[in-house]
Amino acid sequence: MIRNSTRAAENLTVRIARQQRHVNKVSPLKKPCHCSFSAAATTSTMTTNMMDRISSFSLVSTTASSSQTAMSTNRWNNNHRSFSTDSPSSSSTNNDERKYTFFRNVEITSDNIAIIRLDGPKPVNTISFAMKDEAEKLWNEEIHSNASIGAVVFLSSKGDNGFIAGADIQDIKNMENKADLVDICADGLRFFRHMKSKNVPMVCGIHGAALGGGLEWALWCDYLVASDSPKTKLGLPEVKLGLLPGFGGTQNLHPRVGMQAALDMMLTGKDIRADKARKMGLVEEVVAPASIESRCMEVAKGLADGTLKKKDKKKSWFNWIVEDTSFGRNKMWQEVAKKVHKSTHGNYPSPLAIIECVKYGLEHPGEDDKYKFEREQFAKLAQTDESAALIGIFDGMTALKKHDFGKVPHQINQVAVIGAGLMGAGIAQVTAEKGYTVLLKDRDDEAVGKGEKYITDNWEKKVKRKRMSRYQLNKNDSNLIPLSDATSSWKKHMAKTDLIIEAVFESLELKRQIIANTEAITAPHCVFATNTSAIPIADIAKGSQRPENIIGMHYFSPVPSMPLLEIIPHEGTSDVAKAVASDVGTKQGKTCIMVKDVPGFYVNRCLGPFLIEVSALVRDGASLSSLDDAMKKFGMPVGPITLADEVGIDVTSKVASFLSQADLGTRMSGGDITFMEQMVEKGWLGKKTNQGFYTYKGKKKTINNEIQEYVKGFVKEDLNVTEEEIQNRIVCRFVNEAAKCLEDEIIASPTVGDIGLVFGTGFAPFRGGPFRYLDSFGVDKYVGMMNGFADRYGAQFEPCDLLKDYAAEGKKFHS
Repeated sequence: MIRNSTRAAENLTVRIARQQRHVNKVSPLKKPCHCSFSAAATTSTMTTNMMDRISSFSLVSTTASSSQTAMSTNRWNNNHRSFSTDSPSSSSTNNDERKYTFFRNVEITSDNIAIIRLDGPKPVNTISFAMKDEAEKLWNEEIHSNASIGAVVFLSSKGDNGFIAGADIQDIKNMENKADLVDICADGLRFFRHMKSKNVPMVCGIHGAALGGGLEWALWCDYLVASDSPKTKLGLPEVKLGLLPGFGGTQNLHPRVGMQAALDMMLTGKDIRADKARKMGLVEEVVAPASIESRCMEVAKGLADGTLKKKDKKKSWFNWIVEDTSFGRNKMWQEVAKKVHKSTHGNYPSPLAIIECVKYGLEHPGEDDKYKFEREQFAKLAQTDESAALIGIFDGMTALKKHDFGKVPHQINQVAVIGAGLMGAGIAQVTAEKGYTVLLKDRDDEAVGKGEKYITDNWEKKVKRKRMSRYQLNKNDSNLIPLSDATSSWKKHMAKTDLIIEAVFESLELKRQIIANTEAITAPHCVFATNTSAIPIADIAKGSQRPENIIGMHYFSPVPSMPLLEIIPHEGTSDVAKAVASDVGTKQGKTCIMVKDVPGFYVNRCLGPFLIEVSALVRDGASLSSLDDAMKKFGMPVGPITLADEVGIDVTSKVASFLSQADLGTRMSGGDITFMEQMVEKGWLGKKTNQGFYTYKGKKKTINNEIQEYVKGFVKEDLNVTEEEIQNRIVCRFVNEAAKCLEDEIIASPTVGDIGLVFGTGFAPFRGGPFRYLDSFGVDKYVGMMNGFADRYGAQFEPCDLLKDYAAEGKKFHS
C-alpha cells in the first residue's frame, strides 16, 4: 500500500512538472451505478456515424456570431500570415474596395496566376444560391474573359473555419417545390463545367473542413493541397441528411480514390483526415498550414509552365480485379448491397440512390447523362420524409447550441471531476480534450489510477487509429491532474475550480457530504453539478450554502461516444449555473437539453414504459428474437433484448423498479418487473457476465435452452402478436411518455424531445424523433391506435391529454 502511494505521489509530481512544462512551452473503481441507457453506443456503423458526427453534415446552417469569427480570424492572422496577406506581386490588394459578398477581390500575380479567396459573410463558407450566382459573375467577368490567366488557385480566408463547409441548408428548406432542385443543381453543374472549359490548371488549397459541396468544388480542380492540421477534414456526408452529393460528387470522387474508397466515403459520410486523403489519392499533397498558399502558387505555376506533371495514383492489382473486371465488380456490388441492407434495414433510401448513381455513371459515361441522373436522384431524395426528418435533427442540434441564460460573468478554466469510475473518467476525458484543466479526484490513489488508465487507454486507441496525434495526447494528458484524499495539496487545487462535476455512486448522503466539503474550500462562483440519473436535484441541493449553484448534468455511458447531455436545474438554480453547464457541455461536444427535475428526467422516464411493455410482450408470447428483430426493422440501432444485455440486466431492472415506484402511475403498469429481477438473482447480468438473455461466446451470441425455459415460465398466453403489433405496442408507450413530458413541461419543446430520444436512446433517426414520427404517422390516427390497444390490453395505453388535444384539433408538433 505504501509502495502504491509512493508511486502515485511520484506520478503526481511528474504530472505537475509536465503541466508546468506545457504551460511554459505551449502558452499561445469504485464503479458508480448510473441507471442510464446507452442504446446508441451499440448502434450500427451508419447510425453511429450519424450520431457521433452529426454536426459535420454537408448542408450547413451556421450560428456562430460575427465576433467569434473575427476572434478566430485574428488568431489565424497572427499565427499564419500566408492565409491573410495578399501575394506581394498581385494586382489587387485587400485595401481595394471589396467588390463581392462571398469572395475577396481577385488577385492576379505577375506570373498570371489568379487567386480566388472565398470569404462569405458567415463564420464558415457555404454554398448558397446567392454565392453560386456571385461565383459565376466573378468567373465570367474576371477569369474566363482574361486570356492572360494561366492558372487559378482557390483558397479560403476563414483560417481554421475551413474551405467550404457545404451547402446552405436554409436554401433547400425554404424551397416549397423540391423538384426545382433539378434545375438548381443543373445550374451548379453548368458553372463547374464552365470553369473547366477555361482549360487552365485549377489548384485548391484546403485548410479546415471541405465537406459536401465544398469537397465537390475541390474535386472539379486539377490539384489539391491540404494542410496537416487536425482541423482539416474532407468528406461527402450528405447521406446523413438522407441526400446524396448533387454537384458531381458521385461521378468525380471514384476516379480519384477508387470505387471501393469512394463508396465507403459516400455511404458512411465519414470524414477523411489529410494524411489518409493523400494516401488514398484524394489530395495530391499535404503541407503545414502556413505553407498552403505558397505551395499552391508553386504548383499552379509548375502546372501552367509544364515543369510540374501531376502523377496519378496507381491502382493495386487487387483493386483492379475488384473494380475493373466484370466478375470483381459484380461481387463488389453484391457485398455493398449486403452491407447497406444490414446497416439500414431498407429504412434509408439515400445509400441505395448513391449506389445507383455510381452504377449509372459507369454504364453511361457521357457527362450529360450521368450528371443529369445524379441531380434527379438528389431532388427525389430531398422530397422524402426521411430527409426531412434527418434535416430536422440537424436543425434541432443547431438550435440547441444556443441558450438564453446570458453570458457567464467569469471564464471557466478549471473543472474538477469527483469520482474516477467509468462515468467520471469519461467526463474527465472529454473535458481535458477541450483544453480545460481537469482535476480528477477519488478517495485513494488506486481508484484515481484506474480512471487515469481508462482515459489514457482511450487516447492511445485514438493515436493508433490516427484520430489523434501523439502531440495532442501529451497535450491532453498535461491538462489532467490526478488527486486523492491522500494528496496534501488537493484543497489548494480545488480552491481554483470553476465547475465541479460529481460522478460518485447514487447515495444522497454522500452527494450532500461532497457538496459540504467542496463549498468550504471553493470560490462563491463555483458551480456544483451532479451526474445523478435518479436522485432529485432539489433533494441534493437541500442544506447547501449555495443552492443556486447546484445543477444536474446527466451524461450517458460511455461518455466519450454518447452525444447527449441532460442538464437539470432545480427551482432555485441560477441562470449563471445553467449557462455554465450549457457552455461546458457544448464545448465538451455534447448536445445539451434542459430538463425538468423529475424522476428519470426525460430519457430514462421515457424508457420506463418501453421496458415494461417489453416484459408484457414476453408475457403475451413474443419470443426474444422476434422482439429484437421487430425493433431493428422499425429503425432502432439494437433491439430491446440486446439493449438490456448491453446496458446490464441489473441496471435495466433498477431503472424499471425505480420508475415503477415514481409518479408515472398506470403508465408503468401492464408488465412484470420481476422478469429481470430474478435474472439478477441468478447472476445473469448481460454481456458483462457473458450471460443475460443471450449467451455470449466471443463475438457470437445465442439463446440457450435454460433461458428459453425461463422465458416460457413468464408466458401467460401466446397471443401470436405480429411484428407490426410488437413495434406499435413498444413504440407507442415510448412516444406517449415523450408527449406526456411535453405536456408536463419536463421538456421545453418537441425539438428537445426529438433530439433527446434520438441521441439518448437511438430512436430511429430517419423518423426524426417521437414528435416528427407522430406528425408523419398522423396524431389522430396514432391516438386511435392507442385507444384500440387500451380497450384490448388496459389503461397503460391511454394516450395523454396533449395527444388527444392535438388529434381533436388536427395539429402537428412541427410546422
